[in-house]
Amino acid sequence: MKCIEIREYGGPEVLVLAERPVPVPGAGELLIRVSASGVNRPDVLQRTGHYPVPPGASDLPGLEVAGVIESGDAQAMAQAGFAVGDRVCALVAGGGYAQYCVAPVAQCLPVPAGWSDVEAASLPETFFTVWSNVFDRGRLQAGETLLVHGGTSGIGVTAIQLAKAAGATVIVTAGSDEKCAACLKLGADHAINYRTADFVEQAMQLTGGQGVNVILDMVAGDYIRRDVECLAEDGRVVIIAVQGGVKSDFNAGLVLRRRLTITGSTLRARSVAFKGAIAQALKLKVWPWLESRRVQPVIHSVFPADEAGDGLPSGAARAHALMQSGDHVGKIVLTWRAA
Repeated sequence: MKCIEIREYGGPEVLVLAERPVPVPGAGELLIRVSASGVNRPDVLQRTGHYPVPPGASDLPGLEVAGVIESGDAQAMAQAGFAVGDRVCALVAGGGYAQYCVAPVAQCLPVPAGWSDVEAASLPETFFTVWSNVFDRGRLQAGETLLVHGGTSGIGVTAIQLAKAAGATVIVTAGSDEKCAACLKLGADHAINYRTADFVEQAMQLTGGQGVNVILDMVAGDYIRRDVECLAEDGRVVIIAVQGGVKSDFNAGLVLRRRLTITGSTLRARSVAFKGAIAQALKLKVWPWLESRRVQPVIHSVFPADEAGDGLPSGAARAHALMQSGDHVGKIVLTWRAA
């Protein structure tokens, strides 16, 4: 099969087209003939040497795929309601940038009715992440207010749509007026340009001085201090990345007086059972929203994985260059020709 390897740690140019044997599924696993692979910021971190591969996972980048079941553990597939030939999308711990990928059956979901494989490949990583952190850890409820940092990222556009579908008010931060407008178009109630306005001041004004209930933070660093300042009583901040650094000074007195919760998580190294439980919650609660198009795919760009261009050796390299530029709204997806 064709795949994308990380030749060495470095810039997008280190992502090169290679050939490897087709992987073999084990107990509780299935083999997917991949049509499309989602591109995510953890892939960039892995490429630069800042996101170690979990033990036992493929060293190939890629955390989400969509395609057709080629083979697998027949009993596990039957118990999950799958069969060879079914179209699925899956969250994987690695190996997604390839024509074939092994996935735990528990982490697979049917492609939503009416969705293309490119659209379906944009789902697993962000939807698993948002559900686990906003709804499970953050306990967001209908009628509450969610603040999302980075509203135009893949995580951001997912959080906006899922929170709105669940009946919450959504405030986002973004780095330009154009990106703020894109977030409003996706359904956000308010958008704050963090380059020209203080999001703490704006969030407090927008909530009548009460503060927000849940914050989804992929920045960390000094943002944690500011998050604490704009949380409502019993508010929760959930950290899912540390793009702004791992250290922060914050007012512990506010945490005490307002009974605040500061938490966080990473998903890649969690168990199959943990991720499988998220998959079942998504299938029950979110998949109907997808099939009715209440929640829409937000695809910014699609790159053929094996095509060079713009002086870069692969479509994956071009996709990573776009992601690093920050000039995208929504998801970036790779496509694969039939093996």
